Amino acid sequence: MNVQEICNQIKEKIDSVKTIQELNNIKVEYLGKNGIITELQSKIKEISNEEKKEYGMKVNEVRTYFNNLYEEKNKSLEEELLNQKLENEKIDITLPATKVRVGAPNILECIVEEVEELLMSMGYDVVDGPEVEEDRFNFELLNIPKGHPARDAQDTFYLKDDEILLRSQTSPVQARVMLSKEGKEPIRMICPGKTYRRDDDDATHSHQFMQIEGLLVDKDISLSDLKGTFDVIAKKLFGEDCVTRFRPSYYQFTEPSVETDISCFNCHGKGCNICKNTGWITVAGAGIVHPNVLKNCGYDPEVWTGFAFGFGAERLAMLKYGINDIRTFYNTDLRESITFDRKEAE
Repeated sequence: MNVQEICNQIKEKIDSVKTIQELNNIKVEYLGKNGIITELQSKIKEISNEEKKEYGMKVNEVRTYFNNLYEEKNKSLEEELLNQKLENEKIDITLPATKVRVGAPNILECIVEEVEELLMSMGYDVVDGPEVEEDRFNFELLNIPKGHPARDAQDTFYLKDDEILLRSQTSPVQARVMLSKEGKEPIRMICPGKTYRRDDDDATHSHQFMQIEGLLVDKDISLSDLKGTFDVIAKKLFGEDCVTRFRPSYYQFTEPSVETDISCFNCHGKGCNICKNTGWITVAGAGIVHPNVLKNCGYDPEVWTGFAFGFGAERLAMLKYGINDIRTFYNTDLRESITFDRKEAE
């Protein structure tokens, strides 16, 4: 077998190739089932043992030579084909682009993120919890036992045997966190999320709404700590000139309880249709955590105290952006929905 002669033939044929298809045909000619190199390799069994080693080395030399030339030529043809394609398919970047409509962040999402960022800077953790909740966490641990009138005001969606329900508030998350701490650690947390109540679906009420609740449990906590925290939140959301006040109220899970008001940002206390001519707008409920709630969740009320607050994200957004219908937040009709730039929201 003349190795040099076969190699010269291979080189001559591969050099003359113009397309990848022609190159593949040559590969079949030499390495196919009945190819030249394949047949040379199959004849090794006919060679005497003394010559078999030398013969095998020559066959391998020819095969290696072919493979190297083939790979090199194939790479060259593929690059050439790609260059031709790029040349023929040039894009004229001077043409005007197609205008693509893009969405904007939901107002509620922006409000929640704004409150989260503020309270995280004050050392609070953002905690999530299940929306399908147990009656124990949603009511009983929060000082609202079975048969209590406060349950009627919640008007809850029960799912199974009055024990499994859609949470009517995010307070169950607070109960879960307190139980997990076993009464040994202070807590700073907020728990924004969806809540559900059987409410009229009108301009100011919805069966589903976003609630943002906060909880702080530590030693020697008083209403003044709550007032200072609420002042910071109000000024962040409604401006540095915003004034806050507390009014006595009643909630089953706080004692004392307060309604938290802000000075009307529209009339600055003079009276208008937004504040109903009072100069004040109620935005949240709050209070000192009831001793029974602390005890139910593993904290000794003789040692620990705390405050809790909660407000609806929709109400904050409606006040801040002048929206008069709560259903706007969940409207999917782009012709009627409100879109805005995140920078404007901030």
